Amino acid sequence: MISFKPKQITKKMIVVLPKRNQDVILQRFGLGDFPKRRTLEAIGKNYNITRERVRQLENFSLDYIRKHDVYSLVKEAAEEMKKRIEERGGIISEEEFLNSLSKDEQTRNHIHFLLVVADEFEKMKESDEFSARWIVDSEKAENVHSILRNLSGQIKQDDIIPENEIIAQMKKHASEFAAKQNLRDEIIRSWLNISKVVDKNALNEWGFASSTNIRPHGMRDYAFLVIRKHGSPMHFKEVSEKITSLFSKRAHPATVHNELIKDKRFVLVGRGLYALNDWGYGSGTVRDVIKNILKSTGPITKEDLINRALKERYVKENTILVNLQNRKYFNRNKDGKYAVART
Repeated sequence: MISFKPKQITKKMIVVLPKRNQDVILQRFGLGDFPKRRTLEAIGKNYNITRERVRQLENFSLDYIRKHDVYSLVKEAAEEMKKRIEERGGIISEEEFLNSLSKDEQTRNHIHFLLVVADEFEKMKESDEFSARWIVDSEKAENVHSILRNLSGQIKQDDIIPENEIIAQMKKHASEFAAKQNLRDEIIRSWLNISKVVDKNALNEWGFASSTNIRPHGMRDYAFLVIRKHGSPMHFKEVSEKITSLFSKRAHPATVHNELIKDKRFVLVGRGLYALNDWGYGSGTVRDVIKNILKSTGPITKEDLINRALKERYVKENTILVNLQNRKYFNRNKDGKYAVART
């Protein structure tokens, strides 16, 4: 955590302000009894003044503190926070930084106030590309922005990238910058957290934030991620259990089963067992699977047919044999090989 005491420092700094200015700062930064930060409009209504007048009071208060002797109190804390930001590559998202320093919301508000007051730091506002972030070196910050833009330019909409792979990609894009400093995985993760274009899902897989693979919209999307992560067919009841445990979403088995049936991304490969369509499984009944195999291969032996069918469906061998015995659909030639019956 941190060695300094933010609340004690901010209290000594704020007390030098005129009474109304004290109240404006306490409300704007959530430094009072309640940690919620209030808007310019809300504070203005309390005093019956415009939001612009509240902004003026805020700016005056910050400048007053910076020019007052009490500003010396922030220097030690600023040095520690600057070191923390430099350890993350000179730039870090505001949310990640404050959460890394304290778990208490009110304490985080006091730390945020110190960051605003201190001259060492610059806050870059949230944009369509990046979240709000704090920097100590503008050149490094622009390098990181360029690296993240280059990365997002090479990702496809539905890509699902394991974290170790996206870290490797980031290091590749940052090769020139990496020569100047040791880019630990921890730094790369912090940089990734700055981006609003690229994000990760609950399974630590990365991709476009706009993709349902990263931000699932419903049970179908959660089921897709679960089965894909599992890597082999799953029973719909197991899928529902995994959705609940991995995503903290209540998933009723019947609901999940219904969604799997309706979505073309999934294919039934056994009794209640589903696989991803991308894995190459064919749709239809066991009989349909056998038909498709024989149409593509021509007459083949029983053993070869069973082996091929089992790759398409999670069923017992006897189920395949029972279907082969139906002479309406299949027959066996004099060589003992099976083929589709002529109609």
